[in-house]
Amino acid sequence: MPEVKMGALVPEVAMSAEHRRRFAELHARDELVVMPNPWDAGSARLLATLGFEALATTSAGFAWSLGKLDGEVTRGELVAHVQSLATATELPLNVDSERCFPDDAGGVGQTVRLLGEAGAAGCSIEDWNPVTGRIEDVSLAAERVADAAEAARAFDPPLVLTGRAENHLHGVDDLDDTVARLIAYRDAGADCVYAPALTTAEQIAAVVQAVGVPVNVLALPVGPSVPELAKLGVRRVSTGGLLAATAYGALAAAARELSGEGTSTYAAGRLSEEDKQAAFGT
Repeated sequence: MPEVKMGALVPEVAMSAEHRRRFAELHARDELVVMPNPWDAGSARLLATLGFEALATTSAGFAWSLGKLDGEVTRGELVAHVQSLATATELPLNVDSERCFPDDAGGVGQTVRLLGEAGAAGCSIEDWNPVTGRIEDVSLAAERVADAAEAARAFDPPLVLTGRAENHLHGVDDLDDTVARLIAYRDAGADCVYAPALTTAEQIAAVVQAVGVPVNVLALPVGPSVPELAKLGVRRVSTGGLLAATAYGALAAAARELSGEGTSTYAAGRLSEEDKQAAFGT
């Protein structure tokens, strides 16, 4: 299929299938892919001009853009968000779909179907339950991964499904349990696995060696660099909510300068005209 140009009039179904195919190919190769996380169509278009091969949503960044906290977004809001981002660029889009809304109508399977129909090339499902404030039982979490995998494979080509173990993001520093969970999610049908907040090369290498499928790692200021992660065998790196948090942090700092000192030195870091035209020009 010819390369899809940003803004080209391509039927959405064909574009979605092409995105799924390309996203699967990125996971099948040996090289690492860096997959940053925009929070709206504008940030997606900007990132698409900077040489990345795929993008991913951020549940936290998207929630903030709606004036909400992470975990408060509805399934309908997420599906509409995915459709907006999937059509904003030519890049495959992975979706941070939290628990895949198991309590909504149709449950996990319906969520995955809706995301695929909205243009997602992949999605993830995690085992943290914000209602109970606990990591869910591994058997229940694996059942939900299996439901998600069945729905993902109903598409042709299938969506790439990522199984997430949230231990380390929520203070459960048990690497053995994390590895066991990731293996269970792999066996339940996950194509890729992800344990956010692993920070040492030793932890990451242990996961890569144990699971036997592509591993996603969250890029952190206290963790290995992208070149170091590539040497460890990591196949995918994402930024989670950090890009959005940095942007919102810059906004807050600029506003404090304006309301405090009354100066506008913050404008020195504004978006360049070149980047503006590349991302938003026609």
